[in-house]
Amino acid sequence: MSRFFEVVRRDLRLALRQGSDSIMVVTFFVLTVVLFPFGLGPEMGLLERVSAGVLWVTALLASMLSLDRLFQADYEDGSLELLVMTPTPLAVIVSAKVAAHWLTTGLPLLAAAPVLAVLLNMHADGFVTLMITMAIGTPILSLIGAIGAALVLGARRGGVLLSLLILPLYVPVLIFGVGAVDAAVQGTPSEANLLILAAILAAALPLAPWVTAAALKQALE
Repeated sequence: MSRFFEVVRRDLRLALRQGSDSIMVVTFFVLTVVLFPFGLGPEMGLLERVSAGVLWVTALLASMLSLDRLFQADYEDGSLELLVMTPTPLAVIVSAKVAAHWLTTGLPLLAAAPVLAVLLNMHADGFVTLMITMAIGTPILSLIGAIGAALVLGARRGGVLLSLLILPLYVPVLIFGVGAVDAAVQGTPSEANLLILAAILAAALPLAPWVTAAALKQALE
């Protein structure tokens, strides 16, 4: 665990020193959501109906912006090879890097979501469910994204390949995230969608770091 927190602190220091990735993710999220009222028009009922889908799709795309840099910087300067050679299991190191990625991208998206939900005239009944789904769903995006980032490590046009690999895997998160918020807004039970999201997270937490570690070892050979 001490090694886990050391890697998290290291990545957080690097992210805060650079700052560009987090700012880019949040800026993209905010600007894209702000454009929808201009494109759809001022009808508040229409904005309310599409608010959950707009927020989730935009958050999904925003989270992908920094994924290609998750391991790339360490790969280029040789740090990744040193991390692999440490006695700490590589899956633990991967988990730490994913946690740092979520803290610098997923957490800002989670903080910005309720403000943008007000802009899109989301019904008040959907706010709590939106925050719960984002809190469960954004870590899943980071965990699945880490697998894709490891698979395309060192490849040409890795960003394009990464999008093609992980977008289909993001679809269940999008479906159940939006479904839970829509159910809450309509006054119907949303527990089923939330439980499925939680089950996906429970499966991704142990499996995604292990798969990512195997892909990283393959990329370094």
